[in-house]
Amino acid sequence: MFEFLASTFGYLLQFLYNLVNNYGIAIILFTITIKIILLPLSIKQQKTMKKSAKMQEKIKVIQFKYKNDQEKMNQEMMNLYKSENMSPISGCLTTIIQMLLLLSIFYLVRTPLTYMQKIPQENINTYIGQLKEGEKTVSNVYPEIDLIREYNYLKELNPEDENVDKLNLQMNFLGLDLSKIPQQNMSDYTVYIIPVLYILSSFVSIRLTTSMQTKKKVENKDITIDGKTGEKLELEESKNNEPDSMAQTNKIMSWMMPILSISIAFVAPLGLALYWLINNVLMIIERLVLDKVLKES
Repeated sequence: MFEFLASTFGYLLQFLYNLVNNYGIAIILFTITIKIILLPLSIKQQKTMKKSAKMQEKIKVIQFKYKNDQEKMNQEMMNLYKSENMSPISGCLTTIIQMLLLLSIFYLVRTPLTYMQKIPQENINTYIGQLKEGEKTVSNVYPEIDLIREYNYLKELNPEDENVDKLNLQMNFLGLDLSKIPQQNMSDYTVYIIPVLYILSSFVSIRLTTSMQTKKKVENKDITIDGKTGEKLELEESKNNEPDSMAQTNKIMSWMMPILSISIAFVAPLGLALYWLINNVLMIIERLVLDKVLKES
């Protein structure tokens, strides 16, 4: 699955690279294109989040009312979701798609010669062998990145091989070498610029999400169900020390993706961190715009 998606995305990234002849700019255009393609899903997700927020007080009423009857609680919860035309796992689809994109694009950026340049694996293995014979450093994790760095050396060894020309990717972007890996270049301060910007954008995104959820929670305090307002129900819940499991799950999920991405960003080529950075910036803009548009619609 990941290889198929990486190969499919590779055609798009190669097309964009051929247009601009710069890997960094191609990554930015690639990220924008993916965001546009997924815009309908983002709109649906935003609508689902708004609808789910409005349902939370009804869910709390059911949980409080039938806290001693688990079977009845489950039945009432299913009836509520059915009446609202929603699924309890409606939010999982977006998370699954995000994970598929994360791993597929990781495959793509990790092995651009395979999935973007479409160089046969036997040729890649030959070039790796030539580097090892010449006592050049070859990473076990990112050998194709090393092939790109050693293009001139390999071109001298294989002057008639057209596939070698595909190694000549323009990886410099605003003075940054997108083929570099922070973990392997810790003495070079430039390798931290994109990962640090990505970390900052992640915290902004998390803060924005938390702020929007808090705002929806405040708006829902005036909802009255079975004679109970959202505010009164919340007070009763706090007295019984019953945690909101859905809120806890959302909080964990909001931190899981950034932490996972940050961990990978320091051991992956900067091209991947650039994709995540631009994706975060676009996501922040998207949330702000959709929140305003959907509120007014």
